[in-house]
Amino acid sequence: MGSGFDSIKTGLEEAIDHARGGKTRPRIYRPEPVDVVALRRRLGMTQEQFAACFGVSVATLRHWERGDRAPQGPALVLLNLIDREPQTVLRALR
Repeated sequence: MGSGFDSIKTGLEEAIDHARGGKTRPRIYRPEPVDVVALRRRLGMTQEQFAACFGVSVATLRHWERGDRAPQGPALVLLNLIDREPQTVLRALR
């Protein structure tokens, strides 16, 4: 089978082991930092367009771009998805 199957199988085995009180620790996803300015420019969007398209306020986007704040939690996960698969995310949000 393919690597996708192997990955799912491993994840399910870890979940079963964890549910039974085993010692296997689930893998923790740690999203990578995203250069928001570069991402937005790569998509050819203004700050207003990017913010409206992905559901963040323009003020928040500006803070991220200036480096006053860093995206965290679900916002950082979304930015990682947009960075890797922008057309897929745009299609899903239509």
